[in-house]
Amino acid sequence: MNIVVIGVGLMGNGIAQISLMAGYTTTLVDISQEVIDKAVAGIEGGLKKLETKGVLKADETIARMKTSLDLASAVKDADLIVEAVVEDMDVKKMLFKVCDENAPAHAIIASNTSTMSITEMATATNRPDKCIGIHFFNPAPLMRLVEVIAGEKSSEEAMEIGMKYSESLPCLRGDRFVAKVLKDRPGFIVNRLNAPGGIYMNYLLDTCLEKGITFESLDADFGSRGPMSPLVLSDYTGIDTGYHVRNYYAETLHENFRPGKVITKMFNEGKHGRKSGQGFYDWTKGRPQPDFSKIDKAGLVNPGVFLAIQLNEGCRILEEGIASGWKIIDDANMAGMNAPGPFEYGIQNWEGLVKLLDEFSEKMGKEYLKPCDLFRSGKFVDMK
Repeated sequence: MNIVVIGVGLMGNGIAQISLMAGYTTTLVDISQEVIDKAVAGIEGGLKKLETKGVLKADETIARMKTSLDLASAVKDADLIVEAVVEDMDVKKMLFKVCDENAPAHAIIASNTSTMSITEMATATNRPDKCIGIHFFNPAPLMRLVEVIAGEKSSEEAMEIGMKYSESLPCLRGDRFVAKVLKDRPGFIVNRLNAPGGIYMNYLLDTCLEKGITFESLDADFGSRGPMSPLVLSDYTGIDTGYHVRNYYAETLHENFRPGKVITKMFNEGKHGRKSGQGFYDWTKGRPQPDFSKIDKAGLVNPGVFLAIQLNEGCRILEEGIASGWKIIDDANMAGMNAPGPFEYGIQNWEGLVKLLDEFSEKMGKEYLKPCDLFRSGKFVDMK
């Protein structure tokens, strides 16, 4: 099978590498020769490092790699095309159109979008049945999860090809986990599950601003439970990225997702985190390493509220028919975020969590966070 990866920045680079490792002839396409050269060097370096561990033969794998600056010619012999460019619907639709006009009739066109509508992208083509989503988590060689998403007109055959391709890709950190996303809704499974936590985080950040509490103190409430604390991670992924994602969810799900005062102020001031040197922390001397043992806690965070919000959103995912059962939601969250999903723990005290969320959604004045019908009924318990 011939794979074409469009856009070979960090994400596309990773998708191309694991496609090569799986044995596919893979063409890297970008508008910048400099970006292609950097991607090729990174892939070759990664493969040679794996060769020293006896994982593969680097030269054989590299021999399957091709590059191109011309998308139209690159897709002439493609069987599966994966775009991994900027999250801009107009750009993605333009690429889908070019692929449709130049790729063989049987070729599948897939988007690596993390939130955007596959159905809308497919309208730029004459093959909406062959348009799907294949959403990787960064970095693709290390993160276990791939979500394969059906648009409104995606055929079962196209979905099956997407699933088999995704399942064939190696993962350097555990077994690959592929989640079938049954409905094209914003955020799909894992990003959708975690998105409403941002509403609570907006509330916490704005409370700090109003009460004169430092953001480091809020971060200390969470502590270092993973490689990065929440606010260091926000800086790392980009305050601007978080700002745009919140606005996208506000437009597609509910107005309550709009960025709060703090995030909006930081975005407008150009404090975008790691990429700008300033965010919640100073990045000019490298990644910050806050010592939370020496920072007074804000005492604002209620972990139960985060669990209740996530469990409620998991129930919405089930209500909307996005996933077939709650176990796949839990498993996908573990594979994509290295964190347990909400159901296994939340089921034990779901009635208490409904009550907690009722109280907090009222206190925050956030309509979207009110328990949905499925959560309130408890019927989700049997939807494993």
